[in-house]
Amino acid sequence: MTTTGKQIFSTLAADGTLTVEVAESTFPDPTGSQVLVRMEAAPINPSDLALLFGPSDLENAQYSDGKIVAKMPEAFASAAKGRHGQRMPVGNEGAGTVVAAGDNPTAQALIGQRVACVPGNAFSQYSLADAGMCLPLGDISSEDGASAFVNPMTALGFVETAKMEGQNAIVHLAAASNLGQMLNKICQEDGIDLVNVVRKQEQVNLLKGLGAKHIVNSSDDDFMAQLRGAIDATDAFFGFDPIGGGTMTDSVFKAMEQVAVSKMSEYSRYGSTQAKKMYIYGRLDLGPTILTPSYGFGFTLSGWLLTPFLQLAGMDTMMRMRKRVLDNLTTTFASSYKAKVSLEEMLKKDAALDYRAMHTGEKYLVTP
Repeated sequence: MTTTGKQIFSTLAADGTLTVEVAESTFPDPTGSQVLVRMEAAPINPSDLALLFGPSDLENAQYSDGKIVAKMPEAFASAAKGRHGQRMPVGNEGAGTVVAAGDNPTAQALIGQRVACVPGNAFSQYSLADAGMCLPLGDISSEDGASAFVNPMTALGFVETAKMEGQNAIVHLAAASNLGQMLNKICQEDGIDLVNVVRKQEQVNLLKGLGAKHIVNSSDDDFMAQLRGAIDATDAFFGFDPIGGGTMTDSVFKAMEQVAVSKMSEYSRYGSTQAKKMYIYGRLDLGPTILTPSYGFGFTLSGWLLTPFLQLAGMDTMMRMRKRVLDNLTTTFASSYKAKVSLEEMLKKDAALDYRAMHTGEKYLVTP
């Protein structure tokens, strides 16, 4: 017995035409360790937007009932050749009720339970998910549980990465985000110093209200002095950047080096021997990452993604992280939303332009 329901698909044609639409879909019966989840809530994360819209021109797109047709910039369209003509489901994570399960006992035990999951097609009335990756929510609502994976596990993953690499302090850019607020709470709980870099005074005030100690405002004239002061106070030579493009990581490397050099007893033309490391984990700025040769050669710029990290960290670490998230889902790992939309409302012009802008504290929740 197959189940039918509505689902969002994103299709990029070879000529750069992007079609995002709500379509009727058929969901096969779950087998083995699979479960079929009736989706009740799914957040729109920055990681979803890359597949959903990418850098397409939403301002001048055609909007009709449950459908958007937009043009993709040529460079991006040709670089994404691998997905030409493919109808891609969208939505990394969400929560809902398990309505059917494969014959695996773990899957069977979830029937009737509310779970958080990462099916990769959460913007849908139904999703197939692996029982082993489902988080039973108990009394927690689907709306509270919808964001139980991506941001909480990423924020925890940053702290776990820092510990694995022997670091006691972290620099975090665009730090007033939903994820940044979680990271603040985790760092306070775990005794890790956190340097928060933000760009507006209201974001400074927001993080101060959460008990953050070191907050640096990139819009202030003395930004670099503030940054050096915070790095000096914390020994944070290690950090995470969701911006990706532009010069912000470059500024952090510069400040790290200036602090390190100020502690050296003698001059070296090669700069300090202090190791400096930044991980890029997002692309809020799609432009090139700009680095300037001004901090010696003791720096590492790397990429960070949740799934490869979890594979590297191993099952024990992942289970410990998941338990911590579930135990603190309505406190440390709580998410808030600006608006709730149905699948059709999600593809209306005002909504699409609003959530695509990725403003701090303005996340949307889809309720399929």
